Amino acid sequence: MRLSPIFVFFVTSLALVHQTHAGPISYGICQTGCNALAVACYAAAGFTFGTIAAPAAPAAIVSCNSALGACSASCASVALFSPTP
Repeated sequence: MRLSPIFVFFVTSLALVHQTHAGPISYGICQTGCNALAVACYAAAGFTFGTIAAPAAPAAIVSCNSALGACSASCASVALFSPTP
């Protein structure tokens, strides 16, 4: 029996379906970790996360926001493209 190229293509495609990347799941987990650290940073500074206006933010809150931004950026550049088996 000779296999047609179309049949080989479909069988190969089905064999590779299970090898997917779960980047969005990893990204969500990473962002959750970043936000948990930001909440802890705000609490250590004596504030509640999400309640401080940007113009009135003290230096501790500005550093918390900078750390959150760096953490979120690293999530976007790493977690979205990493394979998760």
